[in-house]
Amino acid sequence: MSSLSARASVGRSGFRDLKVVAKVKENAIITSFLLEPVQAQGWRPYQPGQFLVFRIPVSEETAGAKEYVLRNYSVSGSSSVVGTYRISVKREAAPAPGLPVGVSSCFLHDKVEVGDVLSAEGPRGDFVLDMGSDRPVVLVSGGVGLTPMVSMLHALASTPDRRVVFIHACENGDVHALREEVLALAATRPGITVHFCYRYPTERDGSDRKFHSEGVVSREMLQRLLPLDDYDFYLCGPPPFMQAVYATVRVLGVPKTRIAYEFFGPATVLDIAPPTVTAPPKVEIAADDKAVVVEFRKSGVKAAWDGVSSLLEFAEEQGLEPEFSCRAGVCSTCKSRLIDGEVSYFEEPLDELEPGEVLLCCSRPRGSVVLDI
Repeated sequence: MSSLSARASVGRSGFRDLKVVAKVKENAIITSFLLEPVQAQGWRPYQPGQFLVFRIPVSEETAGAKEYVLRNYSVSGSSSVVGTYRISVKREAAPAPGLPVGVSSCFLHDKVEVGDVLSAEGPRGDFVLDMGSDRPVVLVSGGVGLTPMVSMLHALASTPDRRVVFIHACENGDVHALREEVLALAATRPGITVHFCYRYPTERDGSDRKFHSEGVVSREMLQRLLPLDDYDFYLCGPPPFMQAVYATVRVLGVPKTRIAYEFFGPATVLDIAPPTVTAPPKVEIAADDKAVVVEFRKSGVKAAWDGVSSLLEFAEEQGLEPEFSCRAGVCSTCKSRLIDGEVSYFEEPLDELEPGEVLLCCSRPRGSVVLDI
């Protein structure tokens, strides 16, 4: 998801085989995989910030009727390196005793070795670095959310006149990935500032001076690091981190149009004070030939389209809760029936849709529409 104007324009068509040519353990929980297409024509360029969709094989007991699950992993390397992709994957442990571990991440960590072949589609995603802007850039990440930010930093390091502030927050040095790579990129030119924030630094972190501040990303930290200016902000991390940082940035007066973000959850999670809606109200709007009206017929809601990123986000703004999963046109979970009107897609759906079907997560209305929600 993104609030900046930059949009991806990279062509793609279906899954293709990618061979693992290197596997690097970055820290206790994150491992990087360097991939190259098995067929030369399998290479597709990407923009910093985009991700690949992987078809991960699993057992029938784990996936039910399916033999695979779909997972998105951001490309963490330099987009200027043609012919290879790097993804950096966090091993997702069971959140509590008796609950399952992360199926795809554990498969990649435990089963996949150099020489193995994975099936991937993409690149996808509109969370991309706006290289046309000359505003200074602030990259703020939490945990494994640093992966698209490192790709962006590679691109920014080759842009000599654009000021960059790279802020990364994690628990401590044991789980801090790609640290030396970030520092090396910052050292390539003046104008790149790096700040590492550890929530619970170890004694060794302190003695080795591996971090710059302790705790969480706060308003006071940002005010110390950022002189008054008109910045482009990019945020990526787990939902609680994103909610806190987004609220902090907004309180500092940064307009929504200057904040791009990536995480897989409802966009309304980022609202500073999201409204509590127990039941969608019936809404009637005044007739206006110029207004683009979106009607959710089953819910009795009509509203004027406000130009948000997708019909899914617009439905959430109205207090509705359509089912979704990937938010990237991949899984078809948000598929709905289009009763009337037309939509356009900013992310091409992975699977073909039947007439009258629409994916909410990657579409916008081309005029007034009626949805069976």
